[in-house]
Amino acid sequence: MQTKKIMHQNTLRSAMTLIEVLLVVAILLVIAGAVVPSLVNRQEQANIDATRISLKGLEQALKLYAIDQDGQYPSKSDGLAALMSAPNGPAADLWRGPYCEEKPLDAWRREFNYVYPAAQSPKPFDLSSTGPDGIPGNEDDINNW
Repeated sequence: MQTKKIMHQNTLRSAMTLIEVLLVVAILLVIAGAVVPSLVNRQEQANIDATRISLKGLEQALKLYAIDQDGQYPSKSDGLAALMSAPNGPAADLWRGPYCEEKPLDAWRREFNYVYPAAQSPKPFDLSSTGPDGIPGNEDDINNW
């Protein structure tokens, strides 16, 4: 009988109570609540930085295109697609592309906006992304001006 009582006490001591389990879960939730928002903000900043880098790369591709095309940038109607495929007509002989391997997209998988001649940038063309919210003309837009 004594042995049975001792085994029963050892079992009770080694098992966690429901309150202890709930306390551990609560602590983990508090830690997760502090860490997750920080990770989300870092991801958003990484997307912004990646889009800025892509924008700079597109600027360079457009400059190379213009060098090959005797100073002419792609028209607004040709857009950034002109960086991937040769133009028609006499300009095709000057084309040394592709200047981009694939369709240029920002970090949110949206197309860049290209305007030639420039309306806002001191550069020959306007190049922009609608940024995290995807709405043009907001504070979070990323552009070359």
